Amino acid sequence: MTPPLNHPSLSVVMPMYNEAENVSSTLKAVREELEKLEVPWEIILVNDGSTDNTLVLVQEAAAKDARIRLFTYTPNLGRGHALRTGFTQARGDIIVTTDFDLSYSAEFILRLYQELLGDPGLDFVVASPYMPGGRTLNVPPGRLFLSKLANKIIGFALGGRFKTVTGIARGYRRQVIQALELSSQDKEIHLEILSKLMALGYRGAEIPAVLQGRRRGRSKFRLGRASLSHLAFTLFERPIMFFGFLGLILFMLGLIDGIYIIVLWQKGTLNPERPLMTLLVLLILGGVGVFAFGFLAIQLVTLRRELYILQRENRLIRHRLEQQGAPRSPKAEEDSHKSRAD
Repeated sequence: MTPPLNHPSLSVVMPMYNEAENVSSTLKAVREELEKLEVPWEIILVNDGSTDNTLVLVQEAAAKDARIRLFTYTPNLGRGHALRTGFTQARGDIIVTTDFDLSYSAEFILRLYQELLGDPGLDFVVASPYMPGGRTLNVPPGRLFLSKLANKIIGFALGGRFKTVTGIARGYRRQVIQALELSSQDKEIHLEILSKLMALGYRGAEIPAVLQGRRRGRSKFRLGRASLSHLAFTLFERPIMFFGFLGLILFMLGLIDGIYIIVLWQKGTLNPERPLMTLLVLLILGGVGVFAFGFLAIQLVTLRRELYILQRENRLIRHRLEQQGAPRSPKAEEDSHKSRAD
């Protein structure tokens, strides 16, 4: 049995839900890549309430290699909860996250790690199939179209710096990711993380990657839920995109109505009993009001970013107190018992 590690340089966090068909091949591929490193590493596997044989298979693998650390709980709580569990338990200086089905092949774990290792000024790195040099393989056309569209829209809402904002394949410096106060339960955690990293001024980069369609097991992607969460995040992150667009439409409809009234008046066919003038006033005032609400929402976004800073400072203070042996709060104790090491 491989001896345990006190302080690994790299932690690979992989959430799992009903991945029995992939356990053997995935662990073999990831370990082969990690063995190329000359530094200590660990694999953090988070079993997110699997109902198949995933847990038993991973327990067998973890029993043979102390560098594989398993955390499990029931019921299924979503990818966000699983990743937050992994972030809490990871001990490596650099944390890389990836899908358990290796939709991004294991080699990208090393590429993300090496990118951060080679540039001390970088805080996080995103693997991107949608940037120049990246590509996709065997991804269903419908899902690929929706993925590209979502990344364009949400990427714009986040400032347009990243071509891929919804993917899991990323690398983080541990002190950076553990300083974030995260709350998302499902796949929207990827958007929450990126939004908070950028709001707090952390420096990130993208590297080209290859996204492959799932080869074994069933996809966990749910179109309706993903679409709603992405739309909600876009509105939350850049409200002026919605309110500004809606306000502009109402204002333009009001102008068209006004031009129509003028034309009828010039022709002498204007009927004072028709509610065109009332409609004109409602459209103009409604457009201006909605647009103004968008600017008010921008101020709320600014205040939210200030809140992120306060959350980070509070989290860092709690970490320092824990390191000094101070007793933890009841909430921290409750969170720590939500997952258990196997």
